[in-house]
Amino acid sequence: MKTMIKMTAVAAALALAACTAGDDTAAENVEEAAENQAENLEAMADNATTEAAEDSLENQAEAVEEAGEEKADAIDDADGNVESNVSGM
Repeated sequence: MKTMIKMTAVAAALALAACTAGDDTAAENVEEAAENQAENLEAMADNATTEAAEDSLENQAEAVEEAGEEKADAIDDADGNVESNVSGM
């Protein structure tokens, strides 16, 4: 249950970071938030009492970091599309 709450917090942080700034700043914020959450999950994995829990947390950390990178790439792509549409006007 705690993990689900943390994953929900990550999703909220990523969404908030995406909305708070323009240009590259938004993408950087999203990626940084994902990296921070991944680091927290890795720290939890280091303190896990079973190997299965450790593996699960490490997998979650990797998934969070990958999702953050994909979201940042999508934001960068969207910024590029907006700039090209505006410059054509």
